[in-house]
Order: sequence, then structure tokens, then C-alpha cells
Amino acid sequence: MNWISSNLGRIVDLTISHVWLTLVPTVIGLLLALPLGWWAHRSGRGYAAIVGTAGLLYTIPSLALFIILPTILGTKILDPVNIVVALTLYTLALLVRVVADGLGSVPHDTVAAAEAMGYRSWQRLLLVELPVAVPVIAAGLRVAVVSNVSIVTMAALLGIPQLGSLFTQGFQLRLYTPLVTGVVLCVVLAVVFDGIIIWANKLATPWRQRTVTS
Repeated sequence: MNWISSNLGRIVDLTISHVWLTLVPTVIGLLLALPLGWWAHRSGRGYAAIVGTAGLLYTIPSLALFIILPTILGTKILDPVNIVVALTLYTLALLVRVVADGLGSVPHDTVAAAEAMGYRSWQRLLLVELPVAVPVIAAGLRVAVVSNVSIVTMAALLGIPQLGSLFTQGFQLRLYTPLVTGVVLCVVLAVVFDGIIIWANKLATPWRQRTVTS
């Protein structure tokens, strides 16, 4: 407890850094995955190529990507932009298939009913297909954000401050307190983010709650 109290300010700063390094790429990745997933869903034969390419991105080791990106982007190795770009790619790779499959899960009768009501293509997508696909997309988003909370810690090996820095400090000083503190805070962040997505999913799909209660 003495170590925590004497390092509380630093712990708060590292937590804030970890939060934005997790949330920014998650949001950007989702925004990019929505049109790409829609394209994969509508392209038919192109589905395999788009989803397969996205899947290959996810197989690249995170540490290797953190090291390669500065050369590609022209940034410094300690620039947090590298982490944001890397995690955006991971989020995109994970969610493209989720979005495509989510849109594909919309019942044909629902789409046909929207067409019969005179909905244009973009109206059908925004007002019918996406809302119905929200639970599937939310499930994938939960996986993505929890994965990002974990992957961000790898950036500590490059000297970028976030909760992973507590791991390296603990190993270097052979102290358990920083290690345990970092692990606990990462778990807490993952649980909080997961809970927020669950809440947002329920908020965005009120008809599902009415169906369950009835």
C-alpha cells in the first residue's frame, strides 16, 4: 500500500494513457469496419477476399507491428501514434467480418418489408439492417476492446507509458506490487469497457428487451 500511495499520481497518469490508447483505435477501427463490412456483405464473391485480407492483418504479431510502423509512417519509435495505428488495424481486422456477418444475419423478410415500404438502399441500411445487426457487432466489439486493453501493455517494451509500464517496472525492481497493480487495473478497465458496450447494446436495441420481458 505504501508503494501505491507514493506512486498514485503516476498510476493515474498511466491509467489515463492506457484508456485513450485503447479507446481511440477501437472507435476508429469500428468506423472503418462499418463500410468495409458492408462492402464485404454486398460484394458476394468479394467477401472471402476482403475478410481473408483482414484476417491476415490480425495474425501479425503486435510487437513486430509496433516496430515496423515507425519506418512506414516516418514516426519515432516512442510516438504513441504507432500504437494507435497498430490497434486500429487489429480492430479493423477483427470487426470487418463481424460487421459483414451481422448484416448477413438480418432476416430476409425484414429487408423485404423495408423495401416494400419504399426504403431506399441507404435508408434500409441505416434504419433497418444496422440496428438489427447491432447485437452481433456489439459482441465483436466487446472482443476487440478487451483485446486492445491487453495488447496496449506490449507498448511498454518500447518505452511508451501506460499500465504495461508497471509490469516492466515490477520485473526490473523485482517488486510484486506494481505487477499486481497493473494486472488489476487492466482487468478493471476491460470489465468497465465490456460493461459499457453491453449497456450501449441494450440502449440501442430496446425492442429486444421488450421481446425478452414479454
